Amino acid sequence: MNQDIRIGALISGSGTNLQAIMDACESGQIRGNVVFIGTDNPGAAGLNKGKRLKIPTFIVDYSSIIRRFKKTPEKIKLPNDFDINEILSKQHLFPADADKEKIKAFFATRAVAESTLLDKMKIYPFDLLILAGFMRNLTPYFIDRVNTVPDHPRIMNIHPALLPAFPGIDGYGDTFRYGCKIGGCTVHFVDYGEDSGPIIGQRAYTISEDDTIESVWEKGLKLEWMLYPECVKLFAEGRLTTVKMSYALKGGKKKDRTIVKILPSPKG
Repeated sequence: MNQDIRIGALISGSGTNLQAIMDACESGQIRGNVVFIGTDNPGAAGLNKGKRLKIPTFIVDYSSIIRRFKKTPEKIKLPNDFDINEILSKQHLFPADADKEKIKAFFATRAVAESTLLDKMKIYPFDLLILAGFMRNLTPYFIDRVNTVPDHPRIMNIHPALLPAFPGIDGYGDTFRYGCKIGGCTVHFVDYGEDSGPIIGQRAYTISEDDTIESVWEKGLKLEWMLYPECVKLFAEGRLTTVKMSYALKGGKKKDRTIVKILPSPKG
């Protein structure tokens, strides 16, 4: 890419990874600028991160939407382009034997929240959307309306574990409680599953007998603040591409996978 990219950010908390990326933009490490900060949490402290730079912020209160839906579902207007059958055919958040009615209710509430989120975001055109501690799973409804070019994902997330181990909300805690000797963090593109998208980069740290859950968090966060800007920088330089590959298993079966290939840095 020859020009600075526009970066949208979604957060739920303090936004420390957002700050690391904003700092990298200001220093020139990343050729880009954060153009909005959105959150699902009205109390998110990270909304103040962009105040000095006059970055627009907005709130879509997921919890309020979910409560209203549960109380009076008949009064909730679903987006006109919401197709529950299409969503169910794509989603990988729930197993096939899960309660169908609960799944439908989940995706309906998220569609209401996500359509509101998309309406807020469309005011600010962006090239890359970063999830910086955004504690909501995105559904196919949202993802398909951001990833509009085939094989060109543009939603990036950072996860506090070495994926595919320990997906979910407490990666560092799960790593520590399992007794792992190595922990780490992962940056990946977002797909229809939970923390299951193609991996862009990873960093690891050792866990000793003297470590605590607090020290593990500290080690991990320091790596996050280095890794996430590095991955956004690669995106800004146009050096990330997804490649579909297959490999043979015993018996002649084939397994498909999608990997992120990092292209060489252009000369000069």
